[in-house]
Amino acid sequence: MNFVHTEDRRMLADSLNRFVAEQYGIETRNRLAYGAEGHSPALYARFAELGAIGALFPEQAGGFGGEGFDVAVVFESLGRGLVAEPLLGALAVGRALVEAGSAAQQERLADIVDGSTVAALAHDEPGSHYELADVAATAARSGDGWTIDGAKAAVAFGEQADLLLVSARTAGSQCDEAGISLFLVDGETAGIARRGYGRIDGGRAAELAFSQVQVGAGALLGREGEGRALLERISGYAVLALCAESLGAMDVAKDQTLDYLRTRRQFGVPIGSFQALQHRMADLLLEVEQARSAVINAAAAIDGADRVAREKALSAAKFSIGRIGTLVAEESIQLHGGIGMTWELPLSHYAKRLVMIDHQFGDEDHHLARYIALGREE
Repeated sequence: MNFVHTEDRRMLADSLNRFVAEQYGIETRNRLAYGAEGHSPALYARFAELGAIGALFPEQAGGFGGEGFDVAVVFESLGRGLVAEPLLGALAVGRALVEAGSAAQQERLADIVDGSTVAALAHDEPGSHYELADVAATAARSGDGWTIDGAKAAVAFGEQADLLLVSARTAGSQCDEAGISLFLVDGETAGIARRGYGRIDGGRAAELAFSQVQVGAGALLGREGEGRALLERISGYAVLALCAESLGAMDVAKDQTLDYLRTRRQFGVPIGSFQALQHRMADLLLEVEQARSAVINAAAAIDGADRVAREKALSAAKFSIGRIGTLVAEESIQLHGGIGMTWELPLSHYAKRLVMIDHQFGDEDHHLARYIALGREE
């Protein structure tokens, strides 16, 4: 990311890029990402040791960063290596603890930061289609605690998660803005059925079913019925992280395609000498730089106090990343020809990840509509 960073951020980016290049090659990545666990607990601990998780949180929460550009630097490096480790869940759940956790709840941050706890956000439900307020799962008072019932869909690393952040409705009807509460739930709590599956881009996700799940009063995170605003806040950090990850993956896909055009020969010359392909590559480079600008703008805006400006910048970035990421995937494969689709070529895995990112935390259509709606609030 071409932006003025602190020396600490540059050093972190350098160490992460070096570690990924040396220890997380594409063969290692695919073996882990498409394996039974979807990731490596040992490598996840190594990423924690390098500061990849600590950089996501402020110093008072046990980290050493926590600003938008810290998040962007980490996830851009992860994107360059297609890292399939549960850092996005750590970011989302950890930021929720930072924003709204009690002193007792925030004690769990230490285990998230050191990588010993895998955390996952369990919010999306079947048919909710990215709408934060669309929550059908319920939480009813039961003695001095709560009983949670409902289903959650596409929970990244939900099968492996030690700690779940679960959204449930404590008041109102399914799509009401008010009445949503957030709960910290241990993954092994009785009554949770977890059905895991491999994702097409690597890594694992799970469908979760909550049936009479009993949690204590201390499981409630923040104020009862006011979880919608906190969900928006932590989703914003997840959106920024995904945008930065996509940018890192785009840069690699672009570079691999450029190298291919320089080395693949046809009619006795490199195909990169053909003017039609040069024009397509130049257009692709311009699009990637536009995506970079959108990510920089979102990283700068996420720490701002103006909610509308912040959320507009995030939705603008996610829209741009969704559109441009898909374009990079398609054009890179087209410029490679049929070989671009093969499992053996790293590009095919970058293409799958770029397309999948568009469908996490809102696709380009969702964020375009959201950007327009936010504009009416100004």
